[in-house]
Amino acid sequence: MPERSSAVRFEEIALPHLPAAYNLARWLVRNDQDAEDVVQEAYLRAFKFFAGYRGGEGRTWLLTIVRNTCYTWLQRNRARELMDSIDDAPEDVTAEFANPESRLLQDADAQMVRAALAELPLEFREVTVMRELEGLSYKEIATIADLPVGTVMSRLARGRKRLHSLLAARMGIEKKGGAA
Repeated sequence: MPERSSAVRFEEIALPHLPAAYNLARWLVRNDQDAEDVVQEAYLRAFKFFAGYRGGEGRTWLLTIVRNTCYTWLQRNRARELMDSIDDAPEDVTAEFANPESRLLQDADAQMVRAALAELPLEFREVTVMRELEGLSYKEIATIADLPVGTVMSRLARGRKRLHSLLAARMGIEKKGGAA
């Protein structure tokens, strides 16, 4: 049986993860066209260095390349975004919208969540997107972001806290109590 070509193997490993790659890039660079460009560049990089791929989880490998390509792109085009503060946000409060009869409100809520997520500093936004939208494990996020698992957990907790504060402000919910 002849050995499969490198291009065929690359397609089998990388193409199934194109939606996740685009989603991550879209949230990191916050623009559809820029995300498309970044993903295209990331796939070109991945293909160029595919000979160095040693197996393992293809999604993690590819999203690492996408993330690094996003950061390179941001460094060249929007260096200021990389400097945004990631100071802690106010306390965490849980809110659930489980009423199935309120589809219209849920759609509005989803739009509000997306807008608030887009406002998060990059360090929080990337781990939140990878965990909540892409369903990656803490270990996978740590590998992709080249961070210790504890840092991933901390950024995720702080990002969720900040997201909650942004949503509470949009909904006009006043904080009860005092400590920040």
